[in-house]
Amino acid sequence: MKARDQLELLLLGAIWGASFLFMRLGAADFGALALSFLRVAGATLLLLPLLAWRGELPVLRQHWRAIAVVGVINSALPFVLFTLAALVLTTGLMAVFNATAPIWGAFFAWVWLGERLDRGRLLGLAIGISGVVGLAWGKAGFTVGAGGMSPALGIAACVGATALYGLAANYTRKRLTGVAPMALAAGSQLSATAVLALPALWAWPAVPVSATAWGAALLLAVLCTGLAYVLYFRLIAHAGATNAISVTFLIPGFAIAWGWLIMGEKPTAGMLAGCAVILLGTALATGLLKWPARAAPI
Repeated sequence: MKARDQLELLLLGAIWGASFLFMRLGAADFGALALSFLRVAGATLLLLPLLAWRGELPVLRQHWRAIAVVGVINSALPFVLFTLAALVLTTGLMAVFNATAPIWGAFFAWVWLGERLDRGRLLGLAIGISGVVGLAWGKAGFTVGAGGMSPALGIAACVGATALYGLAANYTRKRLTGVAPMALAAGSQLSATAVLALPALWAWPAVPVSATAWGAALLLAVLCTGLAYVLYFRLIAHAGATNAISVTFLIPGFAIAWGWLIMGEKPTAGMLAGCAVILLGTALATGLLKWPARAAPI
């Protein structure tokens, strides 16, 4: 990658790492449904005009059904699940679990699309899952906290969200290959907005929301969703999909740093070890790290 691409990759990692911080700051005041709705609605207001300016609205109309499905399983449901988890889990811990999304992508490609996985990628799946289990083992308490959530439910919500990300990646690959990325980004946010509108209205906070929570919602929508999508697809165009997807490995570090600096959430040795195991599994499962080939007999 060029130096500019590397800087943009670091910026994207910092932005997406901050999204977990903003969910933490806004979840208690807004609740999961209202905050997730504001996130996708704000992103839609940013991305749709950009799509129109690019002349790609016909692409959205042509593929709207499949794009709507992606909006539900890649934005609406995962955002709600992560925001629920934000009520009880730290910023860094959520981001570490989020790093398993490529592992789920490899898993669904294997069981659904019939993609063959070599020994290294299968080992990566096993290592990644063991990292999740090990990390969750000491964190999955059942004491109910904010919003009726417990740490165990929060971890389950994170795992469910990342599994949906993996499913969405393979659905997109199967149904939307070759579709303009900006049409997919804008259309998915539009469908997520439509799905969450009525539930968010029903669950809208009954008491005034703090300025901090409103600021978090605005940054989630404009910075962490709208502008982040633009930056991500720009990276794919300039540096390739493989280089762009490597942002997965940067997000946990930035999220842990933001949580420590802003929320005072000091990372534990166990969390850092679990993060290392999960990222190792992710690198193997996605093929970014190759397992040594068996030597040929002499």
